[in-house]
Amino acid sequence: MSLVRNSSGNGNGGNQAVRYRDPFSMARELLSWDPLFGARPASAFAPAFEVKETNEAFVLKADVPGVAESDLDINVHNNVLSVSGSRQAEERKEGESYALYERQFGSFTRSFSLPDMADGERIDAHLANGVLTLTVGKKAEAKPRKIALKK
Repeated sequence: MSLVRNSSGNGNGGNQAVRYRDPFSMARELLSWDPLFGARPASAFAPAFEVKETNEAFVLKADVPGVAESDLDINVHNNVLSVSGSRQAEERKEGESYALYERQFGSFTRSFSLPDMADGERIDAHLANGVLTLTVGKKAEAKPRKIALKK
């Protein structure tokens, strides 16, 4: 892929096109290799996650459109939360040709080390509208509490 920029203020009154090359475009096109994503094939399904901390819990959200609840596996072992699943490709019928096919499918696994203040026994999972929400409660001693002054 190349990017083109028109430069009209160069002093000779004419327009001049300046071409910029993406140095990794050939590798992506020919080898399906992307140096920014490592050895992951271009067609691998890797949902995006976000993790936030509140006063009461850690909340993990993942975009998993097209993943059925039965295709998700969530477990905790040795304070490591693992989320794995898969999204199946649609069946391609004989004679169909695609001008563009960018949808990703396949299996994925993500693991998160839980901090000591996380309570691995209190994890809620909810899947709605293609968004997986995991809420990991905090241990009681990890929650902030107000200390009253004695008079």
